[in-house]
Amino acid sequence: MSAPFLPMTRAEMEALGWDELDILLITGDCYVDHPSFGVAIIGRLLEHHGYRVGIAAQPDWSTPESLRAMGRPRIGIGVTSGNIDSMVNLYTVGRRLRREDAFSEDNIPGKRPPHATTVYAQLARQAFPGVPVMLGGIEASLRRIAHYDYWQDKIRPSVLVDAKSEILVYGMGERPTPEIFNRFRDGKSLEGIRGTARLLGKKAAESFDCSNYRELPSYEETLKSKDALMTATKLVEEEMNPYRGCGLVQRYGDRLLVIEAPPLPLKPEELDLVHELPYARRPHPVYKKRIPAFATIENSVQAIRGCPGACAFCGLVTHQGRTVMSRTQESIKREVASIAAMPHFKGTISDVGGAAGNTFGSVTDPEKCKLCHRASCLYPKICPNYHCDGKATVELLRSLMKIPKVKHVYINSGVRLDLALKQPELMEEMIGHHVSGHLKVAPEHLSPNVLKLMRKSSAEEFYEFMRRFEIISKEHGLEQYIIPLFISNFPGCTGKDMKIVDDFLNRHRWSLQQVQDYIPLPMTMGAAMYYTGKDADGNPLQVQRGLAERRAQIEVLKKRRSGKDAPGNKNGSSDKKTQIHYKKENHGKFGNKKDSR
Repeated sequence: MSAPFLPMTRAEMEALGWDELDILLITGDCYVDHPSFGVAIIGRLLEHHGYRVGIAAQPDWSTPESLRAMGRPRIGIGVTSGNIDSMVNLYTVGRRLRREDAFSEDNIPGKRPPHATTVYAQLARQAFPGVPVMLGGIEASLRRIAHYDYWQDKIRPSVLVDAKSEILVYGMGERPTPEIFNRFRDGKSLEGIRGTARLLGKKAAESFDCSNYRELPSYEETLKSKDALMTATKLVEEEMNPYRGCGLVQRYGDRLLVIEAPPLPLKPEELDLVHELPYARRPHPVYKKRIPAFATIENSVQAIRGCPGACAFCGLVTHQGRTVMSRTQESIKREVASIAAMPHFKGTISDVGGAAGNTFGSVTDPEKCKLCHRASCLYPKICPNYHCDGKATVELLRSLMKIPKVKHVYINSGVRLDLALKQPELMEEMIGHHVSGHLKVAPEHLSPNVLKLMRKSSAEEFYEFMRRFEIISKEHGLEQYIIPLFISNFPGCTGKDMKIVDDFLNRHRWSLQQVQDYIPLPMTMGAAMYYTGKDADGNPLQVQRGLAERRAQIEVLKKRRSGKDAPGNKNGSSDKKTQIHYKKENHGKFGNKKDSR
């Protein structure tokens, strides 16, 4: 029988008839029992496998007593920083503390420590000596090898070195996590689990057979040579293909980091199961105030996992990977129907998508993927083995609109321009019926040089999308706008490149509501470029490293900002991409048919 919520207190355990936990999960986010929150997915999945699971959400990291409220877990502990890297969550691009945390109650910051995965793992060791610990989530995933940490401006070792945990899960954890806790329970070896990493001691390292693994530059080499980080980044990207990727090893003195091959993608029915576990779909009752991150996704539905693009600035490349996994239409319809039946539902499904809303129904031939060495299915040109004509999304959107009480179904997770122009039927359907007034697109930049470094499509595709967006909106009598995502200060972006964006904004007289700046996320190609000052081929790049150097490009965007109280980070910078609200002055020439806008 499923718990209404996974317990956070001894009283909740006793109400379920439990005298002890099997597994304790520690997270840096508030506990929201919704499939958009990683700890909820893993917790419900382990519950599905018969385990008694408890949650320690945002514990006081100054004392191990904060983890002992529900007693010693019988089998093991899982640790995650939450849905976002803790350093991104805590600090701006200017390395100043943020004033808000969308994953905390009432937006209050400071509820998690820097490098939360490591701190929580060490805290768990103190609280429960001898209980095995597993690391997971995006912070663990992007810090699984020696990596560049922008906020400390130095190379850090794998998170396993300081966390001293038994094993780390990278990427999406549904396949390896139950297997890990089964082996914890049975006292079995943790060797050979795909999608995991382990740090071997001297004796085990000496006897380990590396013949089927590719070797990354050692930690010591990475400290000595900046180029070693670029070499490692390229090797990791090459081996992220789940159909042909092999394991990797990295040496730390006499110890050995062993990273197994990526896990195979979930089949549609497996992804369906994950998203149809008995989530309460709301925050735990302990929270009395608003949690902004939950408010954003409360009535949204995840349709896909993964992204085919492999953009150089994006952590999904080495986290979720390029293989797009889609749920079945029937599963998504069941989830939407369950949302529509809830008392608070007012008729709007805020988003159906994932990394990009127009990649649902992507198809590839795994046998051909076994021969592929590309990091991206879309860049520099769309792979002939990748197919996504958008028709599956059109059919899905139309079927969701037939569900009782559903009045609007929107795509707010953004679309990929390189695909959209090859999906005319979906463009017509989406722009005409499924835009909430604003549609996110991601040109990222307008300079050909910068776009190439980013592994993004040409600016011409953005211009053509704008033209067709306006035509279709006008045909449907709709007043709606594009929200493009831009990046300033990406490695290799010069003042001349940024002037192309500046001229574009001035020419169209478009104002900005949110100003953001580039941050090198660990283990991304962009971070390797930033750290080395070179592109992937070894050519030198101009890199702006401090606020004084960065300010000129930031000002290009800030000078067009529409008012001091525009939404976004009040410190004037953020971890993500520049979000710009494109609204032409004196626009409003189209009628508005949808009263929800």
